Amino acid sequence: MAIGFASCGAAQEATHPDPASYGLDPETGVFTHPEAAPFYAYSGPRRFEGSLEALDDKTYIKNMKVEAQWPIVVKPGHSWQHTVDMDGSRYMIHYYRHILKIYDITNPKELEIILEKTYEDGEWFGAASIAFNEELQKWIMIQSFEVPRSIGGLKGKKYDSPEAVEAIKNAKAFRGVRIYEMDSITEWTQIAEISTNTLNPHGTKQEGSGALDVPNYNGGKYAFITAAPDNTFTNIEYPNYIYSPAQMILDVEDPYNPKWVSTWWVPGQRLGEEKQYKEWRQYGNRVSWTGARLPISTPVPLDEGGKYGYTVMGGLGFHVLDLEDPANPTALGSIDLPVNVGGVEGDNIDVTRVESRGIVLANGYPMNEDCYEPYKDIYVIDVSTPDAPEIISTLPRPTPPKEAAFTDFCQRLGKFGPKRPTPFFAPGEADENLAIYPFNNAGVQIFDITDPMNATIAGYFIPPMTDDLNDPRSYITPVESIFVEWDRNLIWAFANSGMYLLSADVLGEPNFGPVDPIQN
Repeated sequence: MAIGFASCGAAQEATHPDPASYGLDPETGVFTHPEAAPFYAYSGPRRFEGSLEALDDKTYIKNMKVEAQWPIVVKPGHSWQHTVDMDGSRYMIHYYRHILKIYDITNPKELEIILEKTYEDGEWFGAASIAFNEELQKWIMIQSFEVPRSIGGLKGKKYDSPEAVEAIKNAKAFRGVRIYEMDSITEWTQIAEISTNTLNPHGTKQEGSGALDVPNYNGGKYAFITAAPDNTFTNIEYPNYIYSPAQMILDVEDPYNPKWVSTWWVPGQRLGEEKQYKEWRQYGNRVSWTGARLPISTPVPLDEGGKYGYTVMGGLGFHVLDLEDPANPTALGSIDLPVNVGGVEGDNIDVTRVESRGIVLANGYPMNEDCYEPYKDIYVIDVSTPDAPEIISTLPRPTPPKEAAFTDFCQRLGKFGPKRPTPFFAPGEADENLAIYPFNNAGVQIFDITDPMNATIAGYFIPPMTDDLNDPRSYITPVESIFVEWDRNLIWAFANSGMYLLSADVLGEPNFGPVDPIQN
């Protein structure tokens, strides 16, 4: 017997799978994932026969080289990175909410920390997009601010904690975006703020989620934001979040006076749309993230002639949006991704190859330890016909090197599967034939997608598993973040064992000198 669904009124709630339906095959050494599983992120490990008994402290590497290493950890697990070329230098901003570090990486092997800051409770450095505004001849930074998910102690128990849900809805927290002029890499001045609560964008009493994750902003007229605009956007199955985020477009032609342009969502995300909500494949499973995770991606900016946007809305599918009239976005072509419960079914898309090859890469990511959920594939989607997108292949599932003391990464403890590749604002032109992903306990994986129907793994770097003394379960997400400097052929990997500067044979000769020209 595989996954079961227990009847819960009209809904179907995900239950724990039969232990006999998944696990490590002792003959092949390959792990079979559960067909589905409930949300288990706060419940600890799910060891199985064949799991390692201790953390693997070995390093594995193929067709890559460690150029430098530092014992810097902003946060075990996910962190955000951004580079800025300013005043003849290249800087990296590295942060997660309460912790901010800024490095001078002009000479990357001689990284210099120039700012370290810990924010007080109630404040943080929001997920940021930074771009040079040609019209103003200034660096502009847009930061996202979300109502804290920790308010009320939700801890994955939304359905049993109505008081926590109400605490989040009524929290006196800023929900929106703040815009800054960057006077220098360490000094910036706030020039505007606007709530994502479009009915009350400048009011003191705000509704909705606030802005999630990093905005999409390239210095032009529009910024793209993910947010639930008000308290009607609450049809989300995920037990650790109360809002169902939509896609929003912000006019920042005048960054001192930003204005909301439009909001787009999948029918069923709002209260009052119960008919459509109950038609969702994930309706009632109390596991799936049903809504956006990241903003619309636009391979060609709208004010430079682009008219298409691309998004994956969690478990609600992949969508090609017609943005020719930004005030009235419409879904031109949509497809469902295979149901993949639990974890996050659809999180990220990479559109860097849309113009050159007509393909998009899309993936979700794991939430449970020890592969206690379906494997999260990376899908190759053909978007050459925008109104008829099609999944044409998946990238190969990484396997351990022969010298490892395990035959499947599920045995290595922690999480196994992709997170987010390098963001759209990474410097240089992404290699159209290489896809580079952080893969949790499988480290950094480089895929050769020259032939997307027969992709291969061209290289990897798998650092040792380790604990943070202040967070004994930090091993769960060993490598969740990377950043590629495409123009210098360098890969930064952010692991709980430290920060690594990597090169790779397939990327080409690394450049350790200043980039010319540097934007001033």
